[in-house]
Amino acid sequence: MNRFSLEWFIGLRYLTRQGRRSFLSVLSWIAIVGVTIGVMVLIWVLEVMSGFQDDLRDKILGTTAHILVFESSGRGIENSADVVRKIREVDGVKVAAPFVLQQVMLSSGSTAVGVVLRGVEPSLEGSELARRIREGSLEALSQGPGAGVLLGRELARNLGVLPGEMITAISPQGAMTAVGMVPKMRPFRVAGVFEAGLYEYDAALAYVPLQAAQEFVGLGNRVTGIEVRVRDVERARIVARAIQGRLGSPYWTRDWMEMNRNLFSALRLEKTVMFIITVLIVLVAAFAIISHLIMLVIEKRKEIGVLRAMGASTRSIMAIFMVEGVIIGLAGTGLGCLLGYLGGFIQTTYQIIKLPGDVYLLSTLPMKVRLLDFVLVAGAALIITFLATLYPSRQAARLNPVEALRYE
Repeated sequence: MNRFSLEWFIGLRYLTRQGRRSFLSVLSWIAIVGVTIGVMVLIWVLEVMSGFQDDLRDKILGTTAHILVFESSGRGIENSADVVRKIREVDGVKVAAPFVLQQVMLSSGSTAVGVVLRGVEPSLEGSELARRIREGSLEALSQGPGAGVLLGRELARNLGVLPGEMITAISPQGAMTAVGMVPKMRPFRVAGVFEAGLYEYDAALAYVPLQAAQEFVGLGNRVTGIEVRVRDVERARIVARAIQGRLGSPYWTRDWMEMNRNLFSALRLEKTVMFIITVLIVLVAAFAIISHLIMLVIEKRKEIGVLRAMGASTRSIMAIFMVEGVIIGLAGTGLGCLLGYLGGFIQTTYQIIKLPGDVYLLSTLPMKVRLLDFVLVAGAALIITFLATLYPSRQAARLNPVEALRYE
């Protein structure tokens, strides 16, 4: 315990009192500032990547289901009420509802756009879609004269329509008449406009009541599939397997992780690469620590010789200079973590940095503060700074006391 206290005492003294060479104290501050900047930037990068990934996931899950259930023949699910009842009995399921999916063309005046028509039960769709509606309401789908339709914001702009106006849906599955095949057409009243935040959805997705979609597509009582929302999105794959086991053949399931596997795999890879690249900033700061300790060893040759002559072991000499490097690492890492947290908190709370939404699909820079990111960054920084102390400390321990004191 005394040896440990002595080594820390001498290490702290060397750090705070650099003698006549103020250049060494400048190197100490440069090393601390370098570690601080490296840790701070690394935390900010991980916060932005985590925030972007979570925001993108929320936008996707706000428009699509967590789990989709289909019938393997492709003709649709006929006994949807019985299938929904069985799905709701599975542990972890929050909502289960039938849906119809069909590619159609929507026209208004001389403008026509190909879209995906989605038939849903407004009463079962839940709050995810409802909170993304910017004009009108989800209930307006089944209220008022005629069948209503919810359009994505970009789709409504492309068609040039407002809530209350009429549009025409044209199905590729036409009806046979005396003059041949005629495309099936049906008018819909624009009940509202929603904004998912993703251009692909806002420009090519429309919602109509389930019954109206069944009639228009010609499915009768069948539906395309069952959409399922779970209580914990991270357990969607486990719940999907449970649903598959509950229903059996000929039904099969797909969870949101599988449907967006390539996208989120790319995001995770990008986050890992950014972590590795940004660690190089901390490595640059580590070279500043090495330079500082080497200069300090040269400055303290006499003191090292005296300590060795008094019986100090090579391990104690190494510990003295390692203590100084570790203190620099701890100070820089602590300040970097603090600034990294403050930057993320300020951006999350006040949203200072704005982004053009039509380019990045986000209106503000997303930052997600995660404890795991702080642990990884702090651990990596401390390991790098510790390794940076090994070479100078070993050189100090190998110093011959006779050579150090010969000309003193």
